Amino acid sequence: MTRVVARLATPVTSDDHVQGPVDAEVTLLQYGDYECPYTRMSRHSIHALQREYPDNLRFVFRHFPLSEIHPHARAAAEAAEAAGAQSDFWTMHEYLFEHQHALEDPNLHQYAIDLGLEPDRFDRDRSSPEVARRIDRDRTSGERSGVQGTPTFYINGVRHEGPFDIDSLRSAIVAQLNGGPGGPR
Repeated sequence: MTRVVARLATPVTSDDHVQGPVDAEVTLLQYGDYECPYTRMSRHSIHALQREYPDNLRFVFRHFPLSEIHPHARAAAEAAEAAGAQSDFWTMHEYLFEHQHALEDPNLHQYAIDLGLEPDRFDRDRSSPEVARRIDRDRTSGERSGVQGTPTFYINGVRHEGPFDIDSLRSAIVAQLNGGPGGPR
């Protein structure tokens, strides 16, 4: 029986949130949700892998808020994007996960202040059509790629079907570094 390989439907572009070298041999893309405890836990694996492969790994984050089960996920994604409009996406990204159990609007506003962002601009940007489109675009790209839950990872454009612990992700990355099968970066 042939196994169907799920591929990333929307390639990584300069509009994506990216950490690591653009010419890295391996791209690890995550669809995540700021209110999802499993996405939060996966950060430890991602951070360790970024330290292990600083020259060979590019990490990409895309929003996939599961609003049906995580009622604050969309607002948190909006907060990350609003911070990104002030060049601070990644700081807010981490802060939201660190404060995952406090994602109400007043909390998000306070986080902007805590991070030194301009709070009025932050609030305006959170509710802007551009931010809504960005999150919708990420969500749609995930749906087109077969994402059903979070976190979901793609390694060089191919969905990672295993667990997201460090050893499983490391094995998949090493396979790619050793010329393993994969798709476009």
